[in-house]
Amino acid sequence: MLVHDAMSTTVLTIGPDHTLRQAACLMSARRVGAAVVLDLDDSGTGILTERDILVSLGAGQDPDIETAGTHTTTDVVFAAPAWTLDEAAEAMAHGGFRHLIVLDDREPVGVVSVRDIIRCWTRTGRRATPVAG
Repeated sequence: MLVHDAMSTTVLTIGPDHTLRQAACLMSARRVGAAVVLDLDDSGTGILTERDILVSLGAGQDPDIETAGTHTTTDVVFAAPAWTLDEAAEAMAHGGFRHLIVLDDREPVGVVSVRDIIRCWTRTGRRATPVAG
């Protein structure tokens, strides 16, 4: 199974000047766990996740003042629609990511999450091999 089969094609794109509250409201309305942050003037394409917002709130920061650009992960690994789910899962595990932006011809066309991969693997009957330990 490929990333294309698992990814969400609902791509929420925001700018770096959106506040964390604005980002959280948009993410909630679209029922997504991450937003693609496009900063054409500075860092390019990054990702803002639920966890990024949670960490900011936990640190006592004001979501009406903090901006997406300040909390965006810019050291992003991008997936291609033709990657296998194994390749995506390996990239996530290696980088410590729970979401990957899916690019096709340099344009964001989707986001694939750990949850998407597990849903597909469970549906196809794939089971994890127990690790001896």
